[in-house]
Amino acid sequence: MSGDYSMFQGVEDSITLNVTRLTGFILTGFSDVPELQTAYGLFFLVMYLAVIMNNLLLITLIILDLKLQTPMYFFLKNLSLLDLFFISVPIPNFFINSITHNNSISILGCALQVFLMTSFACGEVILLTAMSYDRYIAICSPLHYEAIMSSGNCVLMVGVSWATGVLFGALYTAGTFSMPSCGSIVIPQFFCDIPSLLEISCSDTLVVIYSSLLIGVCLGTSCFICIMISYFYIFSMVLRILTTKGQSKAFSTCLPHLTVFSIFIATGCSVYLKPPSSTASLTERVFSVLYTVLPPALNPVIYSLRNSEVKYAFKRMQQNFCPSGSLHVTVQNICLQFGRSHFNSKFCNF
Repeated sequence: MSGDYSMFQGVEDSITLNVTRLTGFILTGFSDVPELQTAYGLFFLVMYLAVIMNNLLLITLIILDLKLQTPMYFFLKNLSLLDLFFISVPIPNFFINSITHNNSISILGCALQVFLMTSFACGEVILLTAMSYDRYIAICSPLHYEAIMSSGNCVLMVGVSWATGVLFGALYTAGTFSMPSCGSIVIPQFFCDIPSLLEISCSDTLVVIYSSLLIGVCLGTSCFICIMISYFYIFSMVLRILTTKGQSKAFSTCLPHLTVFSIFIATGCSVYLKPPSSTASLTERVFSVLYTVLPPALNPVIYSLRNSEVKYAFKRMQQNFCPSGSLHVTVQNICLQFGRSHFNSKFCNF
């Protein structure tokens, strides 16, 4: 008996030693074939660059155009910043892993991914809630809009969204990595996310998994209820507007925000509220791609297509930076200053 016990104790010590020496995880990615890995990496790189350029363009428009210096576009600028940071967490690392054919990630790198993605996602949800409140005040209480949505209050709302996101990120990361691991180092995902890490944790019941997501569900539900209440009053007020032009203008500022929020919540729920499983299918990884790529990619497009002020700002920026437009303005100024008689009529025919 003593010999059997010593042998069992030796196996237990070996397992404990292997767990304590764990230095990283293996991300499954989308394919084990090196050529397909490279193709997937290049495809994601193209999408990433397109998202970066679109969001940077929108941020540049808001910063440079004086007519966009309003609370709504201040929130939109911070939303684009969150989108930039959010998509920059998993995609560059996935591209490097695909090119180098090395799917390993350190524990610190995995924890950093969980912390940053959770922080930016929570911050974006709260910021979208603040944007719905901004639209509610603008449409339902326009006379008090400047007093309520002052620059100080706007900065405070954005600061609360960022700070709350960081707090939730820290809580989620600490809670996720404090759970014991069963020794598996293979994460069935192309980046470190909380559902995949919970699936490889040593938990015999589903209570641990669901309780760890309870706070996030409560946050998302609270923000969803606040936004729905805001839009109930907004649509009630818009329907009272007699002119079709006034209704169209009100809807053009509200529908993009509602669309962006719906896409973000729908894609997030498809990832975090799915039933737990030991392995992630290709469909689940595709939903994760939609969650990480689709909202940052569509946000600037939706706001640009539905917002006439953004379109006009883009045209004004083209006129200011386009050489042909600058030449046209210069010709106009010369002709107006010296008179058309001093120049060829065709030259001044604009």
